[in-house]
Amino acid sequence: MPRRPTPPIAEFPVSDGDAGPYGITCGPDGALWFTLVHHGRIGRITPDGEVTTFPLAPASGGPSVITAGPDGALWFTEFRGHRIGRITTTGTIASFPLPTPDAGPFGITTGPDGALWFTETAADRIGRITLDGDVTEFPLPLSGAFPSAIATGADGRLWFTMNRANAIGAIGVDGEVTVSPLPTPDGAPVGITAGADGAMWFVEIGAGRIGRITPDGKTDEFALPDRAARPHAITADADGSCWFTEWGAARIGRITPGGRIDEYDLPTPSCEPHGIALGPDGAVWAALETGAVARLAPHRDPAPRTGAAGRAPGGPRQGG
Repeated sequence: MPRRPTPPIAEFPVSDGDAGPYGITCGPDGALWFTLVHHGRIGRITPDGEVTTFPLAPASGGPSVITAGPDGALWFTEFRGHRIGRITTTGTIASFPLPTPDAGPFGITTGPDGALWFTETAADRIGRITLDGDVTEFPLPLSGAFPSAIATGADGRLWFTMNRANAIGAIGVDGEVTVSPLPTPDGAPVGITAGADGAMWFVEIGAGRIGRITPDGKTDEFALPDRAARPHAITADADGSCWFTEWGAARIGRITPGGRIDEYDLPTPSCEPHGIALGPDGAVWAALETGAVARLAPHRDPAPRTGAAGRAPGGPRQGG
């Protein structure tokens, strides 16, 4: 079929190639905030490309996923430092160690109760931290599940991916956990987001699929045109579509509520896109682990790579 014009994509260098831009989110100050996982820094980039970074102490903590908190600050996980961090928009940093040693916190989101909720990949727990730094941990009913990304659903529960258990979990603010196994073996889900349709949308990095799960646990899966693309993170748009990164293919993808999938090549090959967020400018922003942040201007109805979506079995293990 004919190829329509590619949407404008710009890349902004934010670090050297070893720093590893990883997670990204839109801050309350109208800038994008991101983590530099290998250099132990938090970065800030304005929509016009002005970059500032803030060092963490120690620098070895491995800041991973970052989110806007209910207090006007940014909250992030330190995967290797086993801490939750907080940074104000002026650069003041605080750090909160976790009660469980070697917990490996990864995903983090603001909960419906005004606290931050996060995953503990190595401890099979979901954590909750108040704005004062008080931490509560809730054990999962499975061991070795590797809970990864987490997002608040329209039903008031926290939904999270269980990467090594090949399942999606949901936890209420009372700590009650529900587990929904995925239909496809070895899907290895990672990113998850709340869609405008009231369902949760997630990526299966191992199987090359986008998944959708309703509050009652009904799951649909949509195969990517490139099954080896390694989708990693996902974010919802107000128009009902979701945007996701393809870590293994250096692309940004979009899936509509009806399951149509479009894919857009990033300018730099092998740039390893990880986190993704919608910016205050209406663009889609992605963190590229090789040292840049990409900006894609959507809503021009392009579809450079369009594939039919549908269920399909099989796939490799986790990664990215």
